[in-house]
Amino acid sequence: MEIKDNGFEPLTAEPPAIRVTVEQQGQDARELQFRKGFLIGREDRCEVQILSAGVSRRHAQVSYEQGRWWIEDLQSANGTFIQGQKISKIPLAPAVKVVLGVAGDVSLLFRVEGPSTEAMTLHEAPPSVTQVIRQYFAPKTEEKPGEHTLLIRGAFKRLQLQQKKKYLWIIGGVLVIALVLAAYAYVQHQEVKKQKALARQMFYSIKSLELELNHLQLQAAADKDAAALNKAEQIRSRQSELIHNYEKFLEQLHFYKDAKWSETDRVILHTARIFGECELGMPQEFLAEVYKYIKKWKTTDRMQKALALARESGFHRIVPRLMLEQHLPPQFFYLALQESDFISKTVGPPTRFGIAKGIWQFIPATATRYGLKNGPLVGIPQYDPKDERFHFEKATRAAACYIRDIYNTEAQASGLLVMASYNWGERRVVELLQKMPLNPQERNFWELLRLYRGQIPKQTYDYVFHIFSAAVIGENPALFGFHLENPLREALPPGAE
Repeated sequence: MEIKDNGFEPLTAEPPAIRVTVEQQGQDARELQFRKGFLIGREDRCEVQILSAGVSRRHAQVSYEQGRWWIEDLQSANGTFIQGQKISKIPLAPAVKVVLGVAGDVSLLFRVEGPSTEAMTLHEAPPSVTQVIRQYFAPKTEEKPGEHTLLIRGAFKRLQLQQKKKYLWIIGGVLVIALVLAAYAYVQHQEVKKQKALARQMFYSIKSLELELNHLQLQAAADKDAAALNKAEQIRSRQSELIHNYEKFLEQLHFYKDAKWSETDRVILHTARIFGECELGMPQEFLAEVYKYIKKWKTTDRMQKALALARESGFHRIVPRLMLEQHLPPQFFYLALQESDFISKTVGPPTRFGIAKGIWQFIPATATRYGLKNGPLVGIPQYDPKDERFHFEKATRAAACYIRDIYNTEAQASGLLVMASYNWGERRVVELLQKMPLNPQERNFWELLRLYRGQIPKQTYDYVFHIFSAAVIGENPALFGFHLENPLREALPPGAE
């Protein structure tokens, strides 16, 4: 796809071709191409017929909907998997490998050919953030924009016009005026609701772009494709333009200027966005809980002591730097605070998973998975200088990679879901998350609490709120009555506070 400077390529009238490479153990690979939906399975009527015991008669179907190719598992006996995750129905990435059955002896490599407004690969450069912005906000061109673009443009136009319009009502009678004004207020209220819905849609579009970009970067790094990796970095550096326009949209909505939000409310809302949760969808109950945990921090000097120790040891610089290297919020610094209070020789109690050690409290298996060497005292609850879990920079680098993996997959860019997973165990959290839709808008912390509050341990609940409330305090300590400085101030890039 050729990238132009004047916006997205227009939507095509017919679906782009999709190539399917069938790889089956013991057989030569075969390649097929389609321009319409097709079935996959053992039956003769399946366009992609695969004779394997692990494949159902009608295993899956591929269809073109809403400008994208989708794959849907047809309640197969052995399941359909992407990156080890069992799926029901999800949109296909421009280049993705799908495995049929748990045995893993049949796989399909899908490649979307030609122009696609949704597709982004490392070989066909994705639309730049500037193009996204121009798609939504550029002056009219001869090309007919899509429905989504028209919705966004119309939203902005209406918001701008509303600032200029003057309504002069010359109506006799106080009662009539009151009725008209009441009707106007109702219409305005409904309009604002629509604009907020569009703003939320923009927010989650940014999150989806973030996830896609992270996956592309990781793939480029794994393939050691320097050119592709550099291109992905360039796109990421321009992503801030789209975020700026989202913030502009919030300004037009007067969201943060709404009198119902106090100054401290606004800090909480902003921190939620840092961790990948949309402030427009924040439940009031969550806001109240955060204030409760801020009060808990005030009852002890734990935070002050921990941050003093972090500053003394230089941890307040190392943690944000390594998190930013993985394109994660530097505020994950407060996760280490909750785990260990930045006490470098912290040793946890014996558990059936082993003994957690170090500032990040890695259990032995997780430490090994992320390249840390456990020391000879791995099974003894005491400090071991030969255990790399006690080496702060190595352990922090491993923690950043671990958090990144959860953040980009099951957590769908929700920092709060990452926290829950880190504490409760990623496997148990993942089991709940897999029951939720695979998209950032419906896989978030609010939804997890709404659906599974009774299944989440109190320890994990406290853990998430302690970390989040600490991050809120850290954004502006004086505002919340703490005699501290923002511990991340030195490490954050200019304008990031």
